[in-house]
Amino acid sequence: AYAMYTSGSTGKPKGVMVRHGALVHFLLDMARRPGLVRDDVVVAVTSLSFDIATLELYLPLLVGARVVLAPRHVVRDGEALARLVDTRRATVLQSTPSGWRLLLAGGWAGPQGRPFKGLCGGEALPPDLADTLTGLGVDLWNLYGPTETTVWSAAGRVVAGSGLGRPIAGTRLHVLDAGLEPAPVGVGGELFIGGVGLARGYLDRPGLTAERFIADPFGGGELLYRTGDL
Repeated sequence: AYAMYTSGSTGKPKGVMVRHGALVHFLLDMARRPGLVRDDVVVAVTSLSFDIATLELYLPLLVGARVVLAPRHVVRDGEALARLVDTRRATVLQSTPSGWRLLLAGGWAGPQGRPFKGLCGGEALPPDLADTLTGLGVDLWNLYGPTETTVWSAAGRVVAGSGLGRPIAGTRLHVLDAGLEPAPVGVGGELFIGGVGLARGYLDRPGLTAERFIADPFGGGELLYRTGDL
């Protein structure tokens, strides 16, 4: 479907080859949860160089919703972005925690009674930011996923005591120790992701593909992606 270049923690760009089936599967599940319908208005703020932009562009097309493309200068200006969100009566906004803080610093006072989904990912969601947004009436969702597993792999509505969320449909999350055995509850480990959303691998990087996309130790002839996240 597309090749998205990401540097991750290495600083060296690598092209991630995302399959058509993985993208379609992701969009269909996002339409279900967190959910998007024809009456929604999505303000798209993400650069096309960031894979989460695929949700803002393709998901509204899938369900017939409306997209408002925020100009670059508006995305960088919290006050201007707040005006755009309010004047266009937006019902969905996806951004990083940094982007949400910029919006709040620009004086955004929340959705003022209209239904409003806030999708937050790309960085860890700070508890104080979550409390502020939910206190303003935002239906806030915490999202997690590396580019190599097609945008978001886990999603969860933010409530008191909530964490990363649960896997989207067709996705498996494993916390494994150094021996690729399941880490006991309460013990740290590395997060591995399996399922329909896995990319084909890295463009022209067979060695790196073999290193990061490993055989699933639990059988089935499938692969797991080694995220490096602990």
